[in-house]
Amino acid sequence: MAKSTAVKRARRTLVWLLVIFIALAGVNAAGAIWGGGSWLPKLGLDLEGGTEIILAPKLESGQTVSDDQVSQAVSIIRQRVDASGVSEAQISTQGGQNIVVSIPGTPDAATLARIEASAKLEFRPVLVTDTATVPTTTPTPGLDSTPTASPTNASDLSWVTPALEDQFLNIDCTSTAATDAGQAPANQPLVACGDDGAKYILGPVEVSGETVTNATSGVAQTSSGASTGQYVVNIFFNGDGTTEFANVTTRLSGLTGAQNQFAIVLDGKVISAPRTLAVITNGEPQISGNFTAETAKTLADQLKFGALPISFTVQSQNTISATLGSTQLISGLIAGLIGLILVVGYSILQYRVLGAVTIASLVVAGTLTFLVVDLLSWRAGFRLSLAGVAGLIVAIGITADSFIVYFERIRDELRDGRGLESAVQAGWKRAVRTIFASDFINLMAAVVLYILAVGSVKGFALTLGMTTIIDLVVVIMFTHPIMTLLAELPFFRDGHKASGLDPRQLGAVYRGRAQFKTPTPAVARGKQASSSREAARRQTIAERRAAGGSTLVIESPPEAPETDASVTESEIDRSPDVDATVTASEPVNDAATPLGPNDDANAPTDSTPPTPSTPKPPVRKPSPKRKKR
Repeated sequence: MAKSTAVKRARRTLVWLLVIFIALAGVNAAGAIWGGGSWLPKLGLDLEGGTEIILAPKLESGQTVSDDQVSQAVSIIRQRVDASGVSEAQISTQGGQNIVVSIPGTPDAATLARIEASAKLEFRPVLVTDTATVPTTTPTPGLDSTPTASPTNASDLSWVTPALEDQFLNIDCTSTAATDAGQAPANQPLVACGDDGAKYILGPVEVSGETVTNATSGVAQTSSGASTGQYVVNIFFNGDGTTEFANVTTRLSGLTGAQNQFAIVLDGKVISAPRTLAVITNGEPQISGNFTAETAKTLADQLKFGALPISFTVQSQNTISATLGSTQLISGLIAGLIGLILVVGYSILQYRVLGAVTIASLVVAGTLTFLVVDLLSWRAGFRLSLAGVAGLIVAIGITADSFIVYFERIRDELRDGRGLESAVQAGWKRAVRTIFASDFINLMAAVVLYILAVGSVKGFALTLGMTTIIDLVVVIMFTHPIMTLLAELPFFRDGHKASGLDPRQLGAVYRGRAQFKTPTPAVARGKQASSSREAARRQTIAERRAAGGSTLVIESPPEAPETDASVTESEIDRSPDVDATVTASEPVNDAATPLGPNDDANAPTDSTPPTPSTPKPPVRKPSPKRKKR
């Protein structure tokens, strides 16, 4: 029953593995046909080439940029690129001021817009708003730009001067000059256009984007935890930002009309201008509106990664060729092929036909890895670089190591006298703990490396961690079930010499069904004793009846020393001179029974063989040299 259950479980596991393969292949095929995916994984910058964008700082007259500002800008732009799903991008500095962004392949418009929108993020109160239209007149030069009265706060309409009003009326939101307004000083008002088709007159900056610690998007929930179905953006400020934003909302919540709004300005453009419905004192405001999942995520990314210390403009955008190209890729694939051939050769040499299980498992692991990498390329923007290829090559050794541990555990169980079916299950219980411990260490190393590394090293860490997880899936859902089914085949079960599981070649003593193999000097005496006890314990009732009795009688050689007739089984096992041949018990005369005072030692005595139902302790035939007294 136990064997039948194990076989059924193995078949069911293989069916589930087949379902996983079909699902992954179907999703990849659907993506390649209808979803803009591809049949092959996308390659990284070093293997395919891509697009190079050079960002130059926008500086006012006499302004300079420091190394710390450039370094901070590089870090924020890298976070923006990673947040857009682009993998294996390279971001560096040029000339101490410019920032060079190299992206694999041809980036989409959303990615380019996210990179180019690299100005400082600011929160300004709205003074005046109107629908943006194409102007019919030109701005009038020479108008007064000084407020008629000193403004009391950032929402005071005294900021609106004749020059500012004329600029607001005649601004063309479709021209590049509209974004130049982003260079207005933080303590001065400005005119800006929005993504929503409106134009604004904004007051001075009241909250800097650098105070934003995080921003997320999602579906709003009620106080009871129920979903409203409306997408929102959640902003989180640090201590300074919490205080500043509380002051702003306290004032804005008491105003009406356009002055009730505050604008989020990025690169001189208003990306959002929500109304103030309440005083926010905890530093965690929530923006709601006609968001979709995509627009909410875009706004959250802009808020989270928009606080640059300086503004940048796109100086140039060029197409670059692969830095390593197909030659290095081919070299890496050849190295992986050599490693695979060595693993296969060792498996066949060490495990003979059993090595075919290793080969099949590697094929399954390789196919599963390809499908997962292709899926990540389509859905997560992952690109396979030369470092990622190195991670896949390392995975060959990790995967083969799991199989070797399992096979050796099975062999150990065979040496201990188990049958193959039992050895497969017992060996799995011992091997799975070792496999889990080894793969857990590899996975931890990959996770730490992925968190701390940047650039192509992240690709290596990702492929290493991914293949470690796939190794566990393959050894659990393929290798072990296949071994369970192979244990039922006579070729493996009977220990064929070419199977790699021949107990005779492994040095096993106990052969099953109470049969012994003749001990050899290569087999330790302790192993012989263990196998003898195992044979006595496993002898079936049918074997005992077929032998004519219910006990095992082990003959000793003529030179054996004189011992008492009631020799225990353990003493027989430990005796080096005992012949390990199992014989059927025969009727034994009363010579082994003590004689009474009136009994003649030479007189024949009647002896009745014990009935089969009467247990008889192990006895030992007396040595021919023993004299009766």
